[in-house]
Amino acid sequence: MRFAHSRRQWIAGALAGSLALALTACGGGGEKSANGLEQSEITVGVMPITEGAGVQIAISRGFFKDEGLEVKMQTVTGSADALPKLKGGQLDIAHGGHVGLIQAQASGDVKLRIVAEASSMTKNLNGVLVPKDSPIKSPKDLAGKKIGTNAINNQNSLLLRATLQPHNVTIDEKKDVVVAPFPQQEALLKNEKVDAIIVPEPFVTQIQQSLGARILTDFSSGPTKDFPITGFAASEKFATENPKTVAAFQRALVKAQAIAGDRAVLQEAMPKFTKLDPKVVSVIALNGFPTSTSATRVQRVADVMRQFGYLKQDLDVKPFVVQNG
Repeated sequence: MRFAHSRRQWIAGALAGSLALALTACGGGGEKSANGLEQSEITVGVMPITEGAGVQIAISRGFFKDEGLEVKMQTVTGSADALPKLKGGQLDIAHGGHVGLIQAQASGDVKLRIVAEASSMTKNLNGVLVPKDSPIKSPKDLAGKKIGTNAINNQNSLLLRATLQPHNVTIDEKKDVVVAPFPQQEALLKNEKVDAIIVPEPFVTQIQQSLGARILTDFSSGPTKDFPITGFAASEKFATENPKTVAAFQRALVKAQAIAGDRAVLQEAMPKFTKLDPKVVSVIALNGFPTSTSATRVQRVADVMRQFGYLKQDLDVKPFVVQNG
């Protein structure tokens, strides 16, 4: 079975589908809530993938409403898209990869507060795939091989470095990595342009089914076991000026995250903010949905980033993680 929709197609479709929301979702500034919140209306940027489903669930199930919040959703493609909008005030809270959020905070590009964890690593959520008849049998065999992925110096490359480190294998990204969008990785592997590829779901399942590819390794064990993947961040200014609003957002999201791992709940929620076929949700590996936000967990990301040169110096995340639970 071949899935009709790649992650890129979902994002493009969701962007189009959310145009009406985007036109009205011009940031915060909502009126003071009757129950004491600083703002009763906020705009939240969400990536249209399962990792952002908690916001849609909280909207659909009335969890935000119960907290006195009206949440307007605006689609974003990731941290690079969301951060300028947070900085400019077009978004109040935004969904993005922890690596991108931490890099932005460390560089001083924007002062952030991570207000919620959205997703964590699970078995086969991301993986290194090789052809079914490949002589590559273990991660140590990747030394000197061509590897396809969507970008260099990003979260996937960080995960690969961390996974290969116990095998004493290092990757020269400028020499060994072939960069192409995720939807093109299958063709690279099929046409022997690369020896292996790094892809997330739904491509992990799709390429296994279409090419008979093997998962050489995933990132769910060792240094990246239960690794935090994405989170929700606000600007320092917004979080400081609206602590009750942020706390209300956290409480509602926790309720949604607690049921988001139920595939039936996801199958109901996903079509409301993505083009993802509910049938796909029934077979792909699902990310973890954290129900609390922990500086200790997020610190793991910063520590691995520092270990592999993604940060120039040690970074303590506690000052910009708004913990709950």
